[in-house]
Amino acid sequence: MNSDATTPGTPAPVSLQQALWFWLKLGLTSFGGPAGQIAMMHEALVHQRRWISDQRFLHALNYCMLLPGPEAQQLATYIGWLMHKTWGGIFAGVLFVLPSLLLLIGLSWVYMAWGHLPVLAGLFFGIKPAVAALVLQACYRLGSRALKNRWMWGVSAASFVAIFALHLPFPLIVGLAALTGWLLGRWHPEAFAMKAGHAASKAADGPAWIDDHSPTPTHALFSTRRLMLVLLSGLVLWVLPMWFLWRSVGWDHVFTQMSWFFTKAAFLTFGGAYAVLPYVYQGAVEQFAWLTPLQMMDGLALGETTPGPLIMVVAFVGFVGAYAHAVLGPNQLFMAGALAACLVTWFTFLPSFIFILGGGPFVESTHRQLKFTAPLSAITAAVVGVILNLAVFFIYHLLWPQGLAGPFQLPSAVMMVLAALALMRLKLNVMLVIALSALAGLALQSLMPLIGLE
Repeated sequence: MNSDATTPGTPAPVSLQQALWFWLKLGLTSFGGPAGQIAMMHEALVHQRRWISDQRFLHALNYCMLLPGPEAQQLATYIGWLMHKTWGGIFAGVLFVLPSLLLLIGLSWVYMAWGHLPVLAGLFFGIKPAVAALVLQACYRLGSRALKNRWMWGVSAASFVAIFALHLPFPLIVGLAALTGWLLGRWHPEAFAMKAGHAASKAADGPAWIDDHSPTPTHALFSTRRLMLVLLSGLVLWVLPMWFLWRSVGWDHVFTQMSWFFTKAAFLTFGGAYAVLPYVYQGAVEQFAWLTPLQMMDGLALGETTPGPLIMVVAFVGFVGAYAHAVLGPNQLFMAGALAACLVTWFTFLPSFIFILGGGPFVESTHRQLKFTAPLSAITAAVVGVILNLAVFFIYHLLWPQGLAGPFQLPSAVMMVLAALALMRLKLNVMLVIALSALAGLALQSLMPLIGLE
């Protein structure tokens, strides 16, 4: 790299080995949810290493934001693919997820085996209010970005009524929002007038390895043959394990049902991880009863306190569901949970790789078209209403765990308000807020019997 700080030269080409170490480090340290992970990648890739220019980074991010699934993991996959072809994208996406999966399997086991102990119970008592505050923050953040006019506010309000009052399934809400967006795009295109979606970049740091005007790599050029190959490979990688499960344990087995359920979830997660949680709740808690509402909140808490994409909460859902139902017998509880966690992770993330490896070249060759972006913008607006419903659900179970006829949990309410203020007004780090909430919960759990609040 040029020693002249004012006119740095173009960085040397990045080897696959260099990239692998970076993606592994990112997977181990990517706390803070998708916003924090994207900011971390932007700082490291655009400003520090200059592997990719700001414009190319944001172009990739815009595509990933339009897709269902975890945008931060998809962005890592996209940039890895752009730099080092198919295997570069696969390694980037896998290393972004693998540390989180292994850590969550271990934490889920501790939770199921020893979660009833007073110390762990106290910690989770404090973490739950922070989780409710985090969902409120996610609703606010997504809403401030998506609800730009009265049309989008209307879509969001309608989606909240649809899921809260009418109890419509999440896939139907997504479909109706997409149809609404398509119609609005034709009749009122001003509803989708684009504003600056991202803050202005820092002053130019110098040319990047993949710069604004760098020619599109040959492997990133659209090819019908390559698209068909990617789609066929993805289909085979989905069919083979699903067929094996169906033949070995049957369609109604927990493993098979989880695999099919999270395949559907992977195609419905517009708006990031918080968007999939209402769908996961409807299926995992209400329909299949794999876990309880409070366990769902605890799983989200664990997902917030581990690196990697927040959607990895699905690994917790899989582990708890298989462990609690002893699907491999009472003597293999850990094995059942670990296998279920791996299965749901596979079926949740496989479509994301196909979206990037198959759709990336197509998007590289096209620019934003209203007929394509309008339905997805409406879906994002609808997701705001769905997340608000999720926040209401969490707050209700937090403050009235025994129903409205039961006692009101004043300590939890106070901790939730304080956590929300810390996150949204003081802008404190998510990990710090969760840690402080956990310690406060542990202290309160010990004091409550003494002051007559239990």
